[in-house]
Amino acid sequence: MGSFDTILVANRGEIALRVMRTARAMGLKCVAVFTDPDAESPHVAFADRAVRIGEGPAADSYLSIEKLIEAARGAGAGAVHPGYGFLSENAAFARACVQAGLVFIGPPPEAIALMGDKAAAKRKMIDAGVPCIAGYEGAEQAADELAAEAGRIGFPLMIKAAAGGGGKGMRLVERAADFRAALELARGEALPAFGSEAVILERALQRPRHVEVQVLGDAHGTVIHLGERDCSVQRRHQKVVEEAPCPAVDEDLRARMGAAAVAAAKAIGYQGAGTVEFLLDQDGTFYFLEMNTRLQVEHPVTEMITGLDLVEMQIRAARGEPLGVAQHDVRLSGHAIEARLYAEDPAQGFLPQAGRVEEWRPPAGEEVRVDDGIAAGQEVSPHYDPLLAKVIARGRTREEARHRLAAALRDCVLFGPVCNRDFLLQVLAHPEFAAGGAVTDFIPRNFPEGLQEDRSSRCFALGAALLHRARQTRFAALAGGTAGELLGWSNRGMLTARFSLAWNGKTVVASVSGAGNTVSVSAGEDRHIVTDGGDGWRVDGELAELKAWQLKRGRHYAATGVRIFSLAEMPAGTAADPQEQTGRVSAPMHGTLLEISVSEGCEVAAGSRLAVLEAMKMQHEIRAAAEGRVVSIAAQAGTQVQTGDLLLEIESLSPETRD
Repeated sequence: MGSFDTILVANRGEIALRVMRTARAMGLKCVAVFTDPDAESPHVAFADRAVRIGEGPAADSYLSIEKLIEAARGAGAGAVHPGYGFLSENAAFARACVQAGLVFIGPPPEAIALMGDKAAAKRKMIDAGVPCIAGYEGAEQAADELAAEAGRIGFPLMIKAAAGGGGKGMRLVERAADFRAALELARGEALPAFGSEAVILERALQRPRHVEVQVLGDAHGTVIHLGERDCSVQRRHQKVVEEAPCPAVDEDLRARMGAAAVAAAKAIGYQGAGTVEFLLDQDGTFYFLEMNTRLQVEHPVTEMITGLDLVEMQIRAARGEPLGVAQHDVRLSGHAIEARLYAEDPAQGFLPQAGRVEEWRPPAGEEVRVDDGIAAGQEVSPHYDPLLAKVIARGRTREEARHRLAAALRDCVLFGPVCNRDFLLQVLAHPEFAAGGAVTDFIPRNFPEGLQEDRSSRCFALGAALLHRARQTRFAALAGGTAGELLGWSNRGMLTARFSLAWNGKTVVASVSGAGNTVSVSAGEDRHIVTDGGDGWRVDGELAELKAWQLKRGRHYAATGVRIFSLAEMPAGTAADPQEQTGRVSAPMHGTLLEISVSEGCEVAAGSRLAVLEAMKMQHEIRAAAEGRVVSIAAQAGTQVQTGDLLLEIESLSPETRD
């Protein structure tokens, strides 16, 4: 604790920029750190000074304590703000800052260490009288011992990395037969992410809510809470949509959960901003889940209903100032909902995406906030978390906030890497979410295939019509004074233009005929009429709500109020689905190939694990789409692969070739 006039933000992207904006408003100077992929990032441009800390991989840059301390010292910073993720909950980093004479803007290292150890944290919470769920948090970590404890607890249960969180090193196990394989995967994620493969086990509640309470503490012993957030809308234990307050929490339950959160924070001498997470059962009982000793990704929804700046409160607490806010001063006003915009493909199992941002147009509007950290021309790197931006909306009521957020997302335009904007719109429109009834299995239960593609052919038709219009415009420029309505006509009548277009991983042939403002688009058995009317483009008479369309680097991008999509012209005669015809299994994303799980000549069943790929801090299993025999392996475990790289080839098994 102490005075300082310059802060180094030991992070990147949207959170680095968000912290700097508050620091700058408080009259403080800001120092950014960056790697080569982040050299052109907005947080670097915003800072008063920026320091390069590595080529790209997080282990040698944003996770390097030595490089960050050296950068802070060299830039003359007096304090370090860790943001979230990376080293934000690393007690060794907090200690290193203190030892280097730097103020760590966060809780004491001892509090971070205690709550970072899930086993020790749970034991501490039990002693403090905070409700905890039954499980195993012992020191014995042998697989046989853990399997025996799992049998004692019963299934379903959760395996959780003891040294970290954020969904990494976490697996839900439904039955005993799956326990050891799940344990192996959980440990495989936990060790590189947290430096420890230790786990705890907990009984899994059936369809709970994930509810967390924001706490603030100062160096004078004051701890208050700012109400709760509902974070139940998750996929793979990663939050997608958060809101405050929780639709299922009344004043009495809020007071009880708040008191438990304050007791948890006081038990460890907490200072600064932190979050105590609970699982809320359907009968209204709640259980301690974990404590995040940092600023949460979803903190904006609390800020929007309390009027408090949590980063400012963190900085003031780090200076040793009293909170200046008592519990009775906290008032919740209205409702706020946040949607996380990820570089991921919801139609392909939410696989992380990487690549160049061709266009980024964040939305604007009354009571709408966007926390972003991207810009056109920037590369989304496979080295880091796929979160690109957060869109938050507030309303007097939950329904007003929901409608405002949906309207804001419809105005979002992101061309380049595939993102989850369209999936977020489907989540917000789902009747269960609209009614405030979403629990932690909401996404897997209602969106088992991810993005619902029921309108994809209509978007394809619009894209083909736009491409046809662009071609007609070029022809008109070359044709001199020829009237537009005559373009495409011949002495045999209206000509039909044919395009081979890459769409949803396949090549689709589109036939477009017509002139002027109306064309017919056919692809296979689908046929649509696309019209460019005075009020915008329509498909089969329905307004397409086209937001943007452009050609970038040989690919045609379009954004409507329903879909963001892209089309690429393919050479004539391209196979409709090369992967299905050749049995080629390719890398679905950039990453490190951790494991090839099969060998040449072996037979595999549909759903068999073929390989394990690590990308953006998560492990992804690649499984066989159908039964077959492995005929060749083209990649080697331990190497980096790019999207589309061939991993192995499988031939289908005819009755004659089956053993």
